[in-house]
Order: sequence, then C-alpha cells, then structure tokens
Amino acid sequence: MLSPTKLAAAFDRVTDYWSPKVIGQVNGQLLKVAKLKGEFVWHAHDGQDELFYIVKGSLRIAFEDHAVDLEQGDFLTVPSGVRHNPVAREECWVLLIEPAETKHTGEELTERTRSLEEQLS
Repeated sequence: MLSPTKLAAAFDRVTDYWSPKVIGQVNGQLLKVAKLKGEFVWHAHDGQDELFYIVKGSLRIAFEDHAVDLEQGDFLTVPSGVRHNPVAREECWVLLIEPAETKHTGEELTERTRSLEEQLS
C-alpha cells in the first residue's frame, strides 16, 4: 500500500552535516535529504545534473566564475560537469535530486565523501 512521506520528518534520519540520506526514487533519480553547514568541497559530476531544493535556511553555491545564493523555497540545477562548492553559513536543509550513479563528491575523495551504501542507510 502506498503512503506519503513527510519531507520535514525525513530530515530526522540525517544526523551528520554533508551526509545525505536517500528517501525515495523516481525513474532512476534519487531523492536525498541533507543538512548542510560550513563549506563542502569543490567538485563536479560528469554526466549527471544535480538539483538543489532549499527546504530550510539558505545556501550559497560557488562556481568558478560566480556564486548563486538560494533561500528557502528556491531550487537550482547544477549542470553536468560544472565545478561547484556549496557553502552554508548556518544549518541548511536541502532536498537533492540526482541520478543514482552520481558520486557524492564526484571524483574528489575527502573525509566527507559518502558512498551510496552510506546514503541508503
């Protein structure tokens, strides 16, 4: 039987900043929730677009030649291959939509990199 998911309640699964959790999927796209605070890491996703939807707070996404500021209710799609670095001055809740094969930090491996298995747990 199908039942709805409360988006705000899905964030209860997120216990660490920059550690997304998969909450659903649609046609090979994963829906992930994450809590962000501070600066992440410069990276790109070759072959995959990534959508950021701001559920709570605000987020700046730095690009190599400019930055975009997002507020609650805003969304932005980062095109495939575009280097970016999300920065949240205060805690920010974000819904991410991206293909299942998207690597968390692209080809950059850091202590913040999470495997798909970690994101599914």
